[in-house]
Amino acid sequence: MRNTIFTGSAVAIVTPMNEDGSINYDIFGELIEEQIAGGTDAIVVCGTTGESAAMTDDEHKECIRFCVEKTAKRVPVIAGTGSNDTAYAIQLSKEAEELGADALLLVTPYYNKTSQKGLVAHFSAIADSVNLPIILYNVPSRTGVNISIETYKELAKKENIVAVKEASGNISAVAKIAAETDFDIYSGNDDQIVPIMSLGGKGVISVLANCMPKETHDIAAYCLSGDYAKAAELQLKLLEFANNLFIDVNPIPVKEAMNIMGKNVGQCRLPLIRSEDEKIAKLFASMEKLGLTK
Repeated sequence: MRNTIFTGSAVAIVTPMNEDGSINYDIFGELIEEQIAGGTDAIVVCGTTGESAAMTDDEHKECIRFCVEKTAKRVPVIAGTGSNDTAYAIQLSKEAEELGADALLLVTPYYNKTSQKGLVAHFSAIADSVNLPIILYNVPSRTGVNISIETYKELAKKENIVAVKEASGNISAVAKIAAETDFDIYSGNDDQIVPIMSLGGKGVISVLANCMPKETHDIAAYCLSGDYAKAAELQLKLLEFANNLFIDVNPIPVKEAMNIMGKNVGQCRLPLIRSEDEKIAKLFASMEKLGLTK
């Protein structure tokens, strides 16, 4: 039996920016406190939603350090240290371990991609370089690579690879992972929390939680307690807004939503730019229904 990193809702936290594009650590600290107060069960720093792909090495390390220190062991901190360069992913993973992260989130190699055997070699090399527990991150829409069930089964032989974040959208694939491995499974899509947890998933790594930490935590908590009817009712209530958080490339809409809520997280870094007015209007309308507008 593998040790579970967290159960419930982990926020894939945004990285707030100043007007000059630098990281706004004052706001970052406020967001972390809000998440913990709202019941969030873990914080994922430097993930896709945190714009890690547009960070310098120093910024990446400083964000992890800041989050670890600010969180102060109240909830686990999971550091995104994946890369399409195995050597660089190993370097980042070692640094995250030294900085005090509780676990790592490793996305599949993107752009240059690799074969399924290459995925085994890549993730195994990183796992062998650290002692931290690892969550594999499968998001083929972003990377162009899908982790097969055979690859999951092979990687399950690694003691410190303990979980998967499944954002493939393929519930049948999730069922196979649950049936054929002992990995903890986390939903990588906010619209699939209930179905994935009904198959034995332990929770969600969420974009929605940036705006609605308590409600996202509650969906997962209802599932964990076996009350899938309440979980489904709440997920469906939030579905339109959750879907509109992906009306443009993540994290453009979630940052827009947080700014509408008065959280002052700034804009995304280039090449990501602000959404068109009609998309913002659609996002705003779904927020208004939930009482999230200022």
